[in-house]
Amino acid sequence: MMKKTLVLLLFSAIFSACSTNDDNSLNNPNLINLNFRLQLNLDFPEYNDLQFPGNSFATYNEGIRGVVVYNINNSQYTAFELSDPNHPPSNCSAMTVEGVVATCNCEDGNSYNIITGELLEGEGQYSMKPYRIERRGNTIEVYN
Repeated sequence: MMKKTLVLLLFSAIFSACSTNDDNSLNNPNLINLNFRLQLNLDFPEYNDLQFPGNSFATYNEGIRGVVVYNINNSQYTAFELSDPNHPPSNCSAMTVEGVVATCNCEDGNSYNIITGELLEGEGQYSMKPYRIERRGNTIEVYN
C-alpha cells in the first residue's frame, strides 16, 4: 500500500509541475487578444514567396501592429504578432522584418527571431505573441 501511495504522489507531483500555460506570452500586459482571421491564397502573386521554405510574408493590416508568417518546410509555418511584446502599442512598437529577424523601431531596438519568437537583442521578458496557423491546400489561415 505504501508503494502505491508513493507512486501516486510522484505522478501527482510530475503532473502538477507540468503546465500548458505559457505565462510568458499569455500574461503579457502589453498586448491584447484580438480576434481575427487572415487567409492567404498561395495562388496570388503577393503570397507566392510562402510556397518556398525559408520565406516570410508580413502584413500590417491584421493583428495589433501586423502579422508575420514564416514557411519552415512547406508543412510547418509560424505566425507572430508584429507589435513588440515588451512595449505597449505605440508609433514605434511596430516591428519591421528583415530575413528571420523582426526589429522594433523604439529606442531600445529589440530584435526577435520570427521562427521561434525569441528575443535576440534588447531588453524584455516577453517573447513574440504567436498566432494559430493552418495550411489547407493552397490556403494558409492565420487566426487568434
